[in-house]
Amino acid sequence: DWTAVYDREGRPFGYGLFHPRAKVALRMYYHGHELRDEARLDQSVEEALQLRLDDLKLPERMNAYRVINSDGDGLSGLIIDIYDRTLKVEMHSYGIFKRISRWIPRILERTGATQVIYSVDPDIARMERIRIHELTSDKVRRVKCRENGIRFEVDFESGHKTGFFCDQRDNRLQLAGKVEGLRVLDLCCYTGGFSLAAKVLGNAEEVTGVDLDEAAIAQAKRNANLNQARVNWVHCDAFSYARQMVKNGETWDVVIADPPKLVSGRADEEDGLRKYEDLNRLAAELVKPGGLLVTCSCSGKVSESDFEKHACRGIHRAGRRYQILNRTGAGADHPIYSNCPEGRYLKVLWGRVLKP
Repeated sequence: DWTAVYDREGRPFGYGLFHPRAKVALRMYYHGHELRDEARLDQSVEEALQLRLDDLKLPERMNAYRVINSDGDGLSGLIIDIYDRTLKVEMHSYGIFKRISRWIPRILERTGATQVIYSVDPDIARMERIRIHELTSDKVRRVKCRENGIRFEVDFESGHKTGFFCDQRDNRLQLAGKVEGLRVLDLCCYTGGFSLAAKVLGNAEEVTGVDLDEAAIAQAKRNANLNQARVNWVHCDAFSYARQMVKNGETWDVVIADPPKLVSGRADEEDGLRKYEDLNRLAAELVKPGGLLVTCSCSGKVSESDFEKHACRGIHRAGRRYQILNRTGAGADHPIYSNCPEGRYLKVLWGRVLKP
């Protein structure tokens, strides 16, 4: 329920959605002393739409982007992506679930979407007591979308999260401007986002994409076919592949390391940070001296400074130094609220790998 919140002195603190049985019992949506009803939530939906459609004008350049980014849009517990004319709605809050039906018609109207797929993680559904069967999803298995001139197929049944990672869009475009005529290695390539940006937009001489997920590699091949692009796809664990290539003495002009989330919480933090070190050590050994290493982390529990520290520690263990040229993150359709820095989950380092 929409609930007034007070501080310990009894002064008005703001308003939020209160669910006493949830893991997150109170989600704040307004901080301040003024009276607010839950029309504040409706206003946040409108502001999110205005940002993407009117300010950023994303539909003019692509038909795959994030429509609502949870805390970053003042709508904690709600993520919506659009792929062509299909909305993928992911919920983490019972309060959001109770209200989503009144927002969807407006979002469909503004975005031009015609289909909706609702999704809730089973563990979250159980904790929040979300009855997802009460919402009817359209029967959509796959859709095709475009991003900066590249065509992708999104598989809603086998894809991770909402089906595709729109957050790396600007980074993929930036990479394309740096790889013409070069050999590129994409470790943890998933469905081929960076690989195809390098080949289709960047005109790289040769591109190799590596991923352990067999379904992702199959999707990457379909994406390459959509764009009539020739990429060397390898179904293999990125760590194992990189170790073997180091033994073989192979090197690339550009290496991208974009692993899935390696740190989910305190329980796996030490192991995850060690994996970041190991992956960057191996990646650094595969970059030609003076070549480019683009290394990423999507672990929200790892700060930018900690990721940089452990990535550089791994590179140093390889007997290399890292000349950092840039630090980037997700695109503007993944905004971050100043009072929720954890929203800056995606961290990307760009730099040259040098021998001391």
